[in-house]
Amino acid sequence: MQKDKRILICPLDWGLGHATRCIPIIRLLLKKNAEVIIAADNRPLALLKLEFPELQFIQLKGYNINYPASGSMILKMLLSLPKIIKGIKAEHRQLDKIIKEHNIDIVISDNRYGCWNKKVKTVFITHQLMIKAPFAEGFLHKKVLKFIDKYDACWIPDNEGSQNLSGDLANKNPIPKNAFFIGPLSRFDSNEKQIEQRNKIDVGKINYDIMAIVSGPEPQRGILKNILMLQLKESNYKSLIVCGETESEWEMQLNENVHVKSHLGAAEMHKAISSSSLIIARSGYSTIMDLAMLGKKVIFIPTPGQTEQAYLAQIVMERTIAFYQTQENFNLEQAIEASKKYRGFQTFQASTDLEKRIEKLLC
Repeated sequence: MQKDKRILICPLDWGLGHATRCIPIIRLLLKKNAEVIIAADNRPLALLKLEFPELQFIQLKGYNINYPASGSMILKMLLSLPKIIKGIKAEHRQLDKIIKEHNIDIVISDNRYGCWNKKVKTVFITHQLMIKAPFAEGFLHKKVLKFIDKYDACWIPDNEGSQNLSGDLANKNPIPKNAFFIGPLSRFDSNEKQIEQRNKIDVGKINYDIMAIVSGPEPQRGILKNILMLQLKESNYKSLIVCGETESEWEMQLNENVHVKSHLGAAEMHKAISSSSLIIARSGYSTIMDLAMLGKKVIFIPTPGQTEQAYLAQIVMERTIAFYQTQENFNLEQAIEASKKYRGFQTFQASTDLEKRIEKLLC
């Protein structure tokens, strides 16, 4: 009898999105009796510990890159390039040790460029085959493809063709031979308990006028949190602010209308989003997949200087799905009024392509 595969899951630690979209993958692997070990760092590590407390965890160091509070994001990334390359090399060496010490059979990493290894099967997850930049996009695209070629497979969390969510990021150029579209990934799609809970939600019952989801790397996460707390406190909207601070457990009431929580688990987050009329959030790709899964109306605020989020916010606005405003110019009342012209996301069914890929991987 063939032994159950031992799978290592390694999400990048820039924001929570890389970790949240690993949740449906982990659930499917567990459903198929695979043994899952999670290697992560910082808030993604804390989040996945909350979702899967029964699993084994290993700290796989992140790159510890902070976004600038002001100035050019591109310049900051260029200056940080030696540190990023050093981080990629370090995680590659650490991964080799983890594979030996824990008898790993397969590694699935989300946007961690150093998590390839010739001794075991490795999978790279990304929707960003093309990195949006004001210059050198072609050069960056070639570099990404060179890294992807080191892996046995690349999984793209999007639909192929016109019904995509990522636009040019995964659909502009021909994909590599080892790449496969697996459909959008959402932590709200493949959990039977959550589906049961969703079916019990009275869709006519709205608990909040506005739910604000704060996420992303520091210091911009904290800056957005302060902006939203200030403007929602001065409004009359019944609101919930979720701060994405998975390392701590707290909540407070700003006034009779505005409730603030450090973070929510997947089931609680699902329920809160479903019972809110309007969502305010970053235009990160994982957030877009989650909100598309639940068919919500949204106002997006891209992380300043993050070209990918600016691009994604622009394409959903062009498709008349959601309005966006920059963080610097964010005005709650103006954004709410403008958002009335946008239709919101249409719900979609989770793809079965992920399960097919996992079954093939476990063979």
